[in-house]
Amino acid sequence: MNIKADVSGRLHKGRFKAMSKRHQDGSAGDANYGVIGKGYASYRQPEPRIAEFIQHALGDARTILNVGAGAGSYEPVDRSVVAVEPSASMRAQRPAHLPPAIDAVAERLPFADKLFDASMASFTVHQWSDLAAGLVEMRRVTRGPVLVLTCDPHELTRCWLNDYAPEVIAVEARRYPAMSEIAKGLGGAVDILAVPIPLGCVDGFSEAYYGRPERILEPGARLANSAWSFVDQSVGARFAADLSRDLANGTWDVRYGGLRTQPFFEGSLRLVVAK
Repeated sequence: MNIKADVSGRLHKGRFKAMSKRHQDGSAGDANYGVIGKGYASYRQPEPRIAEFIQHALGDARTILNVGAGAGSYEPVDRSVVAVEPSASMRAQRPAHLPPAIDAVAERLPFADKLFDASMASFTVHQWSDLAAGLVEMRRVTRGPVLVLTCDPHELTRCWLNDYAPEVIAVEARRYPAMSEIAKGLGGAVDILAVPIPLGCVDGFSEAYYGRPERILEPGARLANSAWSFVDQSVGARFAADLSRDLANGTWDVRYGGLRTQPFFEGSLRLVVAK
């Protein structure tokens, strides 16, 4: 099937309209990627070892829908992919080898029923305005597996970052939906896979820096994690001052130095797969 041609001919025109609440650049969730999305792709690259989990879960699916696709992380390059992304800032950062993304939102996918072999959503469900509606839409347009890469809010405190910026972790815990909510939205029968995070993880979500604390001192690294945009700027300033001090005087390494050589960290990262 030529999925691109098929999609263009089978869009649900009644569904292809903006949500009532969108930011200036089109961002439809709680985070304004017109502000925090600048330079996002410099810090958030697809991590190959995480990508392996996704590729395996996609099975033999040839046509894939990527919802909340952002700059294109984890999109398979050996299959036919249609990407959906409401933020103009994020769509503009998609590399040339990936297809342009359609301006649409998860809650109103402009596609016919059962059009895709599989669908995926990575690091996005916590930003949707209506989680249940978005998951129902993914299930509606998908014949086979639906994949959600996200974080378990009950496991976020396992990372040392909670000791330095508990406000940020608290924000994340409130935003990330529980595994049970995602399972319910996808029909109940799901596999929830813990995804180990490698030491040199190039996808710079917060836990990716578990053994490289110096990297998260970079303002761009924090900007690429939306939770920081929901706390007062004084939290970031305090965090940077405290962590810089503890790195300089050795306190961080006394407490957590073993993480610098730990190959993987089993934190909150999860892949939810509905068959």
